[in-house]
Order: sequence, then C-alpha cells, then structure tokens
Amino acid sequence: MRIVFMGTPDFAVESLKRLINNNLDVVGVITAPDKPAGRGQKLSESPVKKYAVENGIKVLQPERLKSDDFLNELKDLKADLQIVVAFRMLPEEVWSMPKLGTFNLHASLLPQYRGAAPINRAIMNGETRTGVTTFFLNHEIDTGKIIESVGVEILDNETAGELHDKLMYLGAELVVKTAKSIEKETFQAIDQQAFTINTESLKKAPKLFKEDCRIKWNSDVEDVYNHIRGLDPYPAAWSEFVNTEGQTFSFKLFKAEIISGKHRVSPGKISTDGKTYLYIAADGGFIGVKDILLAGKKRMNCKEFLRGFPINEKWVCL
Repeated sequence: MRIVFMGTPDFAVESLKRLINNNLDVVGVITAPDKPAGRGQKLSESPVKKYAVENGIKVLQPERLKSDDFLNELKDLKADLQIVVAFRMLPEEVWSMPKLGTFNLHASLLPQYRGAAPINRAIMNGETRTGVTTFFLNHEIDTGKIIESVGVEILDNETAGELHDKLMYLGAELVVKTAKSIEKETFQAIDQQAFTINTESLKKAPKLFKEDCRIKWNSDVEDVYNHIRGLDPYPAAWSEFVNTEGQTFSFKLFKAEIISGKHRVSPGKISTDGKTYLYIAADGGFIGVKDILLAGKKRMNCKEFLRGFPINEKWVCL
C-alpha cells in the first residue's frame, strides 16, 4: 500500500515517524512551502519537511493545491492512500485521488469540536475528556465517516501545550492502527450522525483570534482559569494593566492558579505585596499569577516580574 502523507507542524511529525517505523510505505510527503522566519528572514523549512528529507522521502511543497503541476506530481506518486495530519483544507481533486481514500487525524472526539482549535477550545470550555479521531475526508470540514477514535482524560491543571503533546503521541498510534486496518480491509467507517442525537449538542472549535484570547475578569474564576490554561503556551491569554494615570500595559498570562474564597472586590482588581504575589480578582475568587509576559519583555515568573515592574493595588486589569 503506497501512502502519501500530508502535514506541516511538529504535531504531524510523530505520525509520520510512526508510519515509517512500522514499515508502512510512505512514498511522498506534502507540506507547506518554506517561509521567511526570524530576524534575518531566512527561509525556514517545516518540521515535517525536515524529517522527510532526513529519511529520504520525496517532498512536494505546493503553493496552490489545485495547480496542474502539483496535481500531476501527486498522481505520479501513485498513492493508494493519503493521510492528513495538521495540514490545510484539501480540494476534492486531491482527497478523492487515491483508490483507498484520504483520512485525517483530528484532535477531538468527533463530531464534537470540529474546527481549527479543538485542543484549546476543549480546555477553555472546562472539558474533562477529549481524544483523537481518524475519519475519511469529504466535502464538508471534519464531517466525514469516522474510522477510529480513542479518548483520554483532561487533567485539572493540564495546559493546551501539555494536552497537545499527549494527543500527538496518542494520535500517532491511531494513525498507524487506522492505516493498517485500511490495508487489511478490517475497518468500519461510521457516519458521524450516529454519534449525536441532535446538532444543538455539538460544540465547535473555530480558529482563535486575538479578541477570543482576552481575559474576561468578570467571569467565574474557574472559567478564567480554564481560559488561561487553554491558551498556554500559544496563542496565550492576555489582558491589560491600567495604572492610576490611565496608562495601559498589555500582558500575556501563562501559568496561573485559583485562589479560592468569596470576596467583594471588583473583577480585575489587583492584590499584591509588590514582592512575592500578584492576585487578580474574578467572580468567586482570585487568579494567582505564576508566569507572565509584559509586552516588549520576556516571559518571567511572578517574583521576577514584581521586582522590575512598579505595580500596586490601585491598579486594575481590563
């Protein structure tokens, strides 16, 4: 069975690695074009390309997935199966090409959390369980027939970065299992409608924009905490300090904790000794700052931040 693999970031590398280590025949890799990065704007290769080149696998990097040149090169690879992990949306000309179809790995238990940010959104919504799913591609995003899925617990203090890595390894195992079941014709593809009674119960995972990441301090303290850890380390939850003169200082918040206890303090109000702790009020408790990044500065822990930033209890967060 000839396989073409499509992916770009580190999340996809582990699946490609497992396919090769299990002696599955990956005859080509499709990944994003090289892009300028860093201060020198030197061209940077995707993690998937780097791994493929190291292992002598043919790499294609199309700018346009519908271009005749790319489609002809893809046909020349004569794939029986295509596997997609963390890549872009494919046109029908591409996903319908192999005789055994094209399947995708999605970081949720479909049909829940269809969309671009399933890991972040699951934690932000306070979910206690998620997983990975393989499914055949069709015309609509993340709606094709499910082949396999595996669930996993979301720990109380787990961040999006930690869950990302857990699902990366779990997903890689599932990709190999799915590929082998397709090769042996032992799989059973099930329509996603069989997994839900009504569409109103489905939660979505749309792409995250800057305003989605802003902290709403008037929310319940647990919701604020879930928001922060669901965006840690990327793209990161953010807010603004406002001093007594009305100046604003934008910051990103990473590691945090819930300081329980009812209070009558206004949401966003600051409590600090200026040396060892920084608490920010939410509904039903405080958020204790552990790691913070002030705009234009480096990420630092709370004590380092307080040593270099003259914040006091007259300031607020908006």
